[in-house]
Amino acid sequence: MERIDALVIGAGVVGLAVGRALAQAGFETIVTEAADGIGQGVSSRNSEVIHAGLYYAPGSLKARLCVRGKQLLYALCASHGVPHAACGKLVVATAPGQHAALEQLARRAHDNGVEVQALSADEARALEPELACTAALWSPSTGIVDSHALMLALQADLEAAGGLVALQSAVRAARFTPGRPAVLQVHAADGDFEIEAQRVVNAAGLHACALARAFDGLAPAQVPRAHYAKGSYFTLPGRPPFRHLVYPAPVDAWLGVHVTLDLAGQVKFGPDLEWLGAERPEDIDYTVDAARAAPFEAAIRRYWPGLPEGALQPGYSGVRPKIHGPGEPAPDFRIDGPAQHGVAGLVNLFGIESPGLTASLAIGEEVLSMLGAP
Repeated sequence: MERIDALVIGAGVVGLAVGRALAQAGFETIVTEAADGIGQGVSSRNSEVIHAGLYYAPGSLKARLCVRGKQLLYALCASHGVPHAACGKLVVATAPGQHAALEQLARRAHDNGVEVQALSADEARALEPELACTAALWSPSTGIVDSHALMLALQADLEAAGGLVALQSAVRAARFTPGRPAVLQVHAADGDFEIEAQRVVNAAGLHACALARAFDGLAPAQVPRAHYAKGSYFTLPGRPPFRHLVYPAPVDAWLGVHVTLDLAGQVKFGPDLEWLGAERPEDIDYTVDAARAAPFEAAIRRYWPGLPEGALQPGYSGVRPKIHGPGEPAPDFRIDGPAQHGVAGLVNLFGIESPGLTASLAIGEEVLSMLGAP
């Protein structure tokens, strides 16, 4: 049976970033992916926003890894020619009752070491004349990135360091025995096989919780329950009304229907939040319901009254790998290593939703620190 230093399960942006970090540290590394291409899951259905780190509790993994990841991501984009733009973001209040939320957000940004600037309504409209708002917060370090180009760059670095991406290779189960390498069962296009790995990283996104339950040697109590929350996006054809990202003042853990841009300048609105009853990722319907345009329009017109009637067109949807349910407070990322679950050589990544793309390179550093030097 073949034995390697490290096996990462899932070739999304986080799995590729983790595999890259391990390979560059000198581990013989394979990243397995059930699909026939990289980034076919959560990573293919996100907003492609580089988050600044405004929203997350100071000291949390989300805050620390977002801020660190943002720095690493901008540097990698510059060095590898990955298309991106630091276009900046306005978080807007549309009523005086929302000003306290902006002030709280500004304090949290300050505590996280993130630059923001409070703007009056007139100052915000100087940046975006179409806006209707009573105050705003300007985040200059928020940006957008071509997520697929980013993943190709991560794969290239991984392979340049001697690592490998194995497509159409689905890890079905693993056995962890103290003092021995893990034994993983892999279903591949050319036949099933087993492989031994000294270190295993579960970066399977929507499948991470179900996969962890198939790990013999990991206590079931160490695996959270998976919840799935769908977010739909609508697009706006024609000339874009905005040059920067626009977010409403935050409410609870949801950032509201916001304006994002792609690198071609097309405007998209979303995502909304729809909790799903699906028990398995395979049961998820990604179709965007055109009837959801009405609540989108109502939300958008609070800050853009000029939205033309019937202009929104169904775009795409994504699903967030939640580890909490409706009405429950949003938890931090769970990056569970041996110190958390007691299984040597194993790291489980649970609930890696936004800002997972921004934090991906910093998550790679974090996992590497947990698994030690070669």
